[in-house]
Amino acid sequence: MLLHNTLTKKKEEFIPINPGKVSIYTCGPTVYDYVHIGNLRSYTFADILVRQMTHSGYEVRFIKNITDVGHLTDDDVAQGDSGEDKMLKKARLEKKDPYEIARFYENAAKEAESEMNITPAHYHPRATEHIPQMIAMIEDLITKGHAYEANGNVFFAVESFTNYGTLSGNTLENLDVGARLSDPHPDKRSQWDFALWLSAPDNHLMKWESPWSTGYPGWHIECSAMSAEYLGDTFDIHTGGEDNIFPHHEAEIAQSQCATGSSFVKYWMHSRFLLVDGKKMSKSKGNFYTLESIKNKGFSAMDLRMLYLLSHYRSQMNFTWESLEQAKSNRQTLERFYKRLAEYKPSSEEVVDLDIVQALRAFDSAMNDDLNTPAALTILLQFITTGNAAMDSAKSFDQTAAIRLITETAGNVFGLTLTQPTTDIPSEIVSLAEQRKQAKTDKDFQKADELRDEITAKGYAIEDTSDGYTITTI
Repeated sequence: MLLHNTLTKKKEEFIPINPGKVSIYTCGPTVYDYVHIGNLRSYTFADILVRQMTHSGYEVRFIKNITDVGHLTDDDVAQGDSGEDKMLKKARLEKKDPYEIARFYENAAKEAESEMNITPAHYHPRATEHIPQMIAMIEDLITKGHAYEANGNVFFAVESFTNYGTLSGNTLENLDVGARLSDPHPDKRSQWDFALWLSAPDNHLMKWESPWSTGYPGWHIECSAMSAEYLGDTFDIHTGGEDNIFPHHEAEIAQSQCATGSSFVKYWMHSRFLLVDGKKMSKSKGNFYTLESIKNKGFSAMDLRMLYLLSHYRSQMNFTWESLEQAKSNRQTLERFYKRLAEYKPSSEEVVDLDIVQALRAFDSAMNDDLNTPAALTILLQFITTGNAAMDSAKSFDQTAAIRLITETAGNVFGLTLTQPTTDIPSEIVSLAEQRKQAKTDKDFQKADELRDEITAKGYAIEDTSDGYTITTI
């Protein structure tokens, strides 16, 4: 398997740290608003990576964090010490407790991912529940001379890490000749140092006791502490959107390697931005879309997932309603073929070889080339054309193998739910699905998630649609 490593800027053969096992960490949502289709593209990319690794025989350990404190509004430009906490800003606007905001949007994010058939991570650690781990890592950094305290604030000393900038290219030399921060924090020794801990004012709603002050953690330290907690000092793959590369992932590398003395991540993988009609998505432009926006236009979560497959994750994707319509058409082509396979009864004695083994090899070859989903999808669509031609001629072929091919590739790897008539679904599963539907109506999302997990454990997947749900075998 070849993966493009952002760190080395080239495709490399994937060699796991521990044979047969893969450890993956992805930056999850900051839960102050609904996830949008750009977020979902990044999460779907990580999901396809997990699915392809599983398909290839690896035992996967997958972690996706929940950021519910410390992500400031200016974190992308001011090294994590400027602006208002996004959670507190939303809480102020909605006149609610920040924890209430966090849990609401966390549940909404998980519900959207569930509809997108995104594999749940093994753990979804919340930043607010790992403050002791963050404090311990900050103490290590201070002891080792990589961080300093000033007036209750703690900053990472960027100049103490000679490899800063390797991931993004934003070395200190390049930063110093570029744009300077307009209003750096007064307690910092260098404008490029970033916050590990910030002292909180008396009226701050989310704060904890620390050796330095009553305050809250910086955004960057959160992922370093949580990844170490669940994956160890060194792990295989870290994913995220390209907007995470700098400063967030650059900061993670610096603080993690300085704290542990170990290499942090072997392979960094990033998905490109998603544009809408050629423009950056924003609420002010009226082109900010969530999964609900997609469904309100008559499309399904699986139509959106198919759309993501049409572009390579490292290609900038331009969302249009026309492209989503094409994705829907492709999905329906796949659905019709899958259903036709299950119901087909040949009338001719002539047997045709669909070369199913070669189709699977070609699919795997495409996916093992840095998750080339467009090429892999083309192979499937070509196979569908060949299979439909055979059925049009009433010829016999290995239907079981053909069904298995579509189930494994489109279902298990691409993560598309393959609809079957509910009459083929056991009554026990239909009953659980109805209970889940009622739980969602009652806004009991925890019970709905538990029922989904029970359905999944019994070998079925459920997808919410505009008029109810569909159930498919896994």
